[in-house]
Amino acid sequence: MDQALSPVPETIPPSSRGFDARSRLRAALIHLSLSVLVASLAGALVFGVWYPSPYREISGGRELFTLLISVDIVLGPLLTFAVFNRRKPRRELVRDLSIIVVLQLAALGYGIWTTAQARPAVLAIEGQRLVTVRPADLAPEELARAPEGLRSLPWFGMLHVGTERPAGEDTLTAVKLALDGKDYGQRPEAWRPEAVFRQQVAERAAPLAELQKHYPERRAELDAAVAATGRSAEQLGYLPLRARQTSWVALIDKQTGEIAGYAPFDGFF
Repeated sequence: MDQALSPVPETIPPSSRGFDARSRLRAALIHLSLSVLVASLAGALVFGVWYPSPYREISGGRELFTLLISVDIVLGPLLTFAVFNRRKPRRELVRDLSIIVVLQLAALGYGIWTTAQARPAVLAIEGQRLVTVRPADLAPEELARAPEGLRSLPWFGMLHVGTERPAGEDTLTAVKLALDGKDYGQRPEAWRPEAVFRQQVAERAAPLAELQKHYPERRAELDAAVAATGRSAEQLGYLPLRARQTSWVALIDKQTGEIAGYAPFDGFF
């Protein structure tokens, strides 16, 4: 009777298992590799075009993009690991993986769009400071009130604008709008072309000696920033640069009004 019984196998063949961890892990790793590749291409766009240095630090683009992309990269492969099963009918498996890819691409698209709306698209001068303006800060009807040639925001690079009080506007109105968070930089009707921007920047730049005097313990750091511009300290002034995350200073060529460089110093003192 014992001879009639078939021997019981010591292990269950992989094809008969209900949970094939090895194949699931392999599929998840392939998905992770593709996700990282796509995220790298998106990162090249975000940090190479929309948030060039130092605006990735000034405007918080690095943190925002990293948060959104990290969630996208992690969840996609995890979902693939959860649903992948070679024992499923091919049509069902393709359907499940396609849904994951569509959801992941939708999340990536939302992340890129959110990052684009938060990018520094405009650099404006307001009094004795520079400010960055995001697309999210401006409604289409507000942009329509800008002077000709300044009514659309660039997808590549930044728009540099001078500012002036709009004709017919009194001082009290301007102050009220500024207190409501709508200073000249966020009011397209007050924008002026880049030639005006350069002239105003050159005229209003503070002497670099003031910055050197205020930060004597960081003199070496400031000297390095000056050297990176290729100009001497005597050729440069500075203006505080206000953004959403932190404050830096822009180093200004006093002759041309060109922004020659940046330095991580708080210029509001």
